[in-house]
Amino acid sequence: MTVGLVVCAAAFAFVKLADEVQEGETQRVDDRVLRALRTPADPAVPIGPSWLLPAARDLTALGSSSVLVLVVLAVAGFLALARLWRHLALVLGASVGGLLLMLLLKRVFDRPRPTVVPQLIVETSPSFPSGHAMMSAVIYLTLGTLLAQLCPRWRERTYVLTVACVLAVLVGLTRLYLGVHYPTDVLAGWTVGLAWALASGLLASGLRRRSPELRAEAPAAEESEPH
Repeated sequence: MTVGLVVCAAAFAFVKLADEVQEGETQRVDDRVLRALRTPADPAVPIGPSWLLPAARDLTALGSSSVLVLVVLAVAGFLALARLWRHLALVLGASVGGLLLMLLLKRVFDRPRPTVVPQLIVETSPSFPSGHAMMSAVIYLTLGTLLAQLCPRWRERTYVLTVACVLAVLVGLTRLYLGVHYPTDVLAGWTVGLAWALASGLLASGLRRRSPELRAEAPAAEESEPH
């Protein structure tokens, strides 16, 4: 019940944020945040130590299509080797579905990329929602949620979910630092990505309760679930 409420809250937050963005109510704050991340004398130079820019470029790649595909394939390979075929189908379905949703949202809103500061990497696709922020949340949180159900102890589940959250947050922050997204783009990506990941987890949990085959694939996880 609690997870379902979080899904509804995240979905509502995205709809509300998208409405304000379309009406231009967030533009002043968006521009101000991006300017605050650059040196006043030269907006092409980001604030912070010299190592931060290359680090941001490296970390932002964790949300790129190529890296996320490799992550999904690596997890899919593990599930295939473990003969967890139904869990494999859930992972692939959630990942592909999230990608299609992201492409649809970008096409619907078609927001231009920020121009208030120079972009520190080249991006040409629509800006809202942030694809990197959304897909890192979709993939890492979905995988974290589904894989956590295979962990028999709460420490393991907490670790998996914490790593997934940290990765999604880091990727979103790098998009702001590099000047390729507005803060509202990133927030929108996080909210819809969170809603999708939690909804995928709810679906997997519901299927587990109804499917003896799913429970048989991971009996240790089934024993750890509260009754």
